[in-house]
Amino acid sequence: MKILELDEVESTHTYLRELIKSNGYTEPLAVISAHQTNGIGSRGNHWTGVKGNLFFSFVIQKSDLPIDLPLQSASIFFSYLLKVVLEEKKSKLWLKWPNDFYITDKKIGGTITTVTNELIYCGIGLNLQEVSSEFGCLDINIEKKEVLKLYFKKLTKCKSWKQIFSLYKIEFQKSKKFQSTIQNKKVSLTKAILNKDGSIDLDGKKVYSLR
Repeated sequence: MKILELDEVESTHTYLRELIKSNGYTEPLAVISAHQTNGIGSRGNHWTGVKGNLFFSFVIQKSDLPIDLPLQSASIFFSYLLKVVLEEKKSKLWLKWPNDFYITDKKIGGTITTVTNELIYCGIGLNLQEVSSEFGCLDINIEKKEVLKLYFKKLTKCKSWKQIFSLYKIEFQKSKKFQSTIQNKKVSLTKAILNKDGSIDLDGKKVYSLR
C-alpha cells in the first residue's frame, strides 16, 4: 500500500477520490492527513476531529477483497479489521453496527465506504485524543504510522469474511443497547437480528450496512 502524507485536507476521502479521478488507479493507495477540516461522516454528516487524531482513506480494487465478502458489508469488514489491530494492542474499542467505533458508551470514530466501478474506497476517522465531552478517544497510546502499518498488513492477509463475521456476530450483542440512524430516524437496535451478509432484520425489514 502506497501512502501519501498530507498536513491538512478538507477530507481524505474526497481528496483520494478526486486524485484517482484525475490520475487513474495504478496501485492500492492511502492518504493520511495530520488534520482534516471537513471530513465525511455517515448519512451526509461531517466528522471533523482535532489535529493529531487519525484521518486516512484508501482505495483498492474490489478483486482484492475476500471472495466471500458481501460488498454491502465492506464497512463492517474494514472497521472490524481495525478493531482487531487495536485489540491486539490491548484496546477495548468495539464496533457498533455498522461502522461506528466506541469505547464503552462513547463514539470515538467511524468508517465510510463507497464504490466506483471496480474500485472501493474506505475512509476512517479515529479520535486518538479528546475532542469534546460528547465523544470519547482511544484508550491506548499508539503512533499513527504503527496503526497504518499493522492495519494494511492485516487487510492484505485477511482472506475470509466468514472469519471476521464469526467474531463480529458475538460483539454485535453490544449494539443492541444502542440506536442507529436508519432512513434519517433514530431506531433502537434492541430487537435487531444480524444476518450473515452483515445486514440486520428489524421490524420485518432488512437493513443493509453499506455506508
